[in-house]
Amino acid sequence: MKKADLIIKNAKIFTADRENPLAAALAVKDGKFVYVGDEAGLSEYEGEVTDLGGKFIMPGIIDSHVHVSFPMGFEYLDEVESITCSGKQEFLDIMKDYVAGHPGLKRYRFMVDKKYLNGEDIVKEDLDAICPNAELQIQEAEGHSVWVNSKILDRYHITDDTPDPVPGISYYVRKNGHVTGNVFEGSAEMPIILDSALELTDEQIDTALERWIDFCKTVGVSAVFDAGIPGFNKFHERVYQRLRALDLEGKLPVYIDGCYVVAAMWEVEKGLEELKRFRREYNTEHLKVHTMKVFMDGTLKIHTAAMVEPYEDTNTTGTTAFTAQELSEVIKKLNDEGLDLHLHTVGDAASRVVLDAVELARKELGENYRVRVTCAHLKFQHDEDMDRFAKLGVFANYTPSWHCEFPEEHIPLFGEKRTFNMYRCKTQWNTGAVVTWSSDPIAFVDFLIWNPYLGMEIGMTRWNTEKTRISEFARTPKAFPPASECMTIEEMILGYTINGAKQLGIEAKKGSVTAGKDADFLVFENDLLTAEHEGFSYNAPCGVYFGGKRMS
Repeated sequence: MKKADLIIKNAKIFTADRENPLAAALAVKDGKFVYVGDEAGLSEYEGEVTDLGGKFIMPGIIDSHVHVSFPMGFEYLDEVESITCSGKQEFLDIMKDYVAGHPGLKRYRFMVDKKYLNGEDIVKEDLDAICPNAELQIQEAEGHSVWVNSKILDRYHITDDTPDPVPGISYYVRKNGHVTGNVFEGSAEMPIILDSALELTDEQIDTALERWIDFCKTVGVSAVFDAGIPGFNKFHERVYQRLRALDLEGKLPVYIDGCYVVAAMWEVEKGLEELKRFRREYNTEHLKVHTMKVFMDGTLKIHTAAMVEPYEDTNTTGTTAFTAQELSEVIKKLNDEGLDLHLHTVGDAASRVVLDAVELARKELGENYRVRVTCAHLKFQHDEDMDRFAKLGVFANYTPSWHCEFPEEHIPLFGEKRTFNMYRCKTQWNTGAVVTWSSDPIAFVDFLIWNPYLGMEIGMTRWNTEKTRISEFARTPKAFPPASECMTIEEMILGYTINGAKQLGIEAKKGSVTAGKDADFLVFENDLLTAEHEGFSYNAPCGVYFGGKRMS
């Protein structure tokens, strides 16, 4: 007889293993599955047996694009006032009253969704009139741009002559050659909004990380890809120092696939050396740094996402951080070092350039090609590129909690035809590409939007209904078309498990309930395969096991 640490029978196990998709029993020894199959096979094992009475089991969840280090910068910020308004003047009046009512602050921080400005813009002179003697910062709700007053521009020595970090993507907005106080995207924006993060103590960072780890243990997220911080690798490294320390202390049960972020071709050589240094200095059992992260484009609201066809309202297309030829050179360098590539690609032109670059690199490297390349977000994809992901082996990573947009926000930018052809995950899945899922939040807060079961629900419904576990303001009036892009629960689970493991390069150890792999699995009272799609976000495991150890 073979001894086992844990034996489970009478379960409905969705294994995410193509060779053995469903099972009824499993056995665990030394943190690994040693048996998965029918109950008859348990006769070879001895140990305490748990009868689950038909409960549902699935593999641990892999969230393939989150921000672990990024939220640290927001965790201890001074209070940020989130404002809704009916236009620019009302917004300015609200901020003016707040500043007057809270004298003496070093920096006043506000947040607003750009849609509430009704097309009007804000310039530093507006903010200087409200707050001439202290710093004032407004974060756009999407998280990719800020407005600042002259005090902040002066602190960072941003003048009319300051070069843009990545022209067309990360830059200082100018009018008639003068900076306006509006700052777009990572390398330009992040050092401003996260500056106080460098003052955090190790204890503060650990406390925030442990809060996130507790969330992962509760919902069953056993592995993630950390997408880093654009333009602020100095603080990014501080968080990795603490993650390494936590893992060495036995306090990091979640596997983290780490990265180093570069923004443009001029950063690649240094970025490659830094990425290799990160790999040498920070790799532990549960933290592995082997991926370069690139922001290929920006976002839709501020027209920095790169589009094949122009935006309807500006007749511009946006731009990409790299050309296909440049990116192919990066891929070849990564290939030489055994490193991978993960890219932010919102617009269809951004993912097209990535596919072109992979095609160039594959042609030159032939059988020696081994880089795992992932395109993340994919709000738009061009018809001509859909089948290229599978052909070129590029991973297609979507953020399904976004797949229930308010169409009225996008129609002015893209027209109805393009707007109602966003988030083509099912079409991509049907080409045979490896599709993965992610949550992509940038603040810990209450973890509502980190919830993988929210991602599963919206992936299946494309709708935030009154039954969805989400803030009321985020509910949408109807499903976001087309209905043909709705996924099945089986596809959602596969994307959150074995496909995610393939993207991270850990499929030999994680991603499925398979003999020989790490015993990461979740137990549910109800059968997720037959659960109602609306309200699916309220599901939660009654048992979470990482490496065979019960977490919750």
